[in-house]
Amino acid sequence: MQITLPLKKMSIEEKIRAMEEIWDDLCQNPKKLSSPSWHQEILLDREDKIKNKAEEFSDWEYAKKNIRNTLS
Repeated sequence: MQITLPLKKMSIEEKIRAMEEIWDDLCQNPKKLSSPSWHQEILLDREDKIKNKAEEFSDWEYAKKNIRNTLS
């Protein structure tokens, strides 16, 4: 089934509303969703980096402040 939306004619608000409706619908059946295999590879790589102290976590508020400082 192919669905064509008039994206060029839609406002940003309409596009966001359409994405939210699609997301809400997908969330109704989470067991039917499966992650691609590369997701597992990335998660394992990140876990390995954390175990080997190659990566570390930051407090979310601290991270947001750093991101804002980088952008200004």
